[in-house]
Amino acid sequence: MASEENGSTYPSALETAEAYFPDQAKLVQRLFDVNEAFHSMCEDLAAAAQALAQAEQLPEAIKELRRLEYAGLVDALLKEMREAISQSKIVVLRRPPVAGPKSP
Repeated sequence: MASEENGSTYPSALETAEAYFPDQAKLVQRLFDVNEAFHSMCEDLAAAAQALAQAEQLPEAIKELRRLEYAGLVDALLKEMREAISQSKIVVLRRPPVAGPKSP
């Protein structure tokens, strides 16, 4: 977990992503390590989830608006990450090239 200067502790980007996709934790970790775009999505997700959690501390006048905004960001990131996870499971099978007649 990452520690903030004020002493509070937040999950790392990878831990946050694994929490949202517990059944695919190994795949999430592999993508986090090898796919820069997925790694960035994990960091964005951690920041959005943290902001969503902290929205409860905001004044009543803006709390619900910010909560909806951050919840929307989390949902959009999760959708994008699900797509990336799904795409990473696709195996492309190619037929070997058709060999023409051999020359003597």
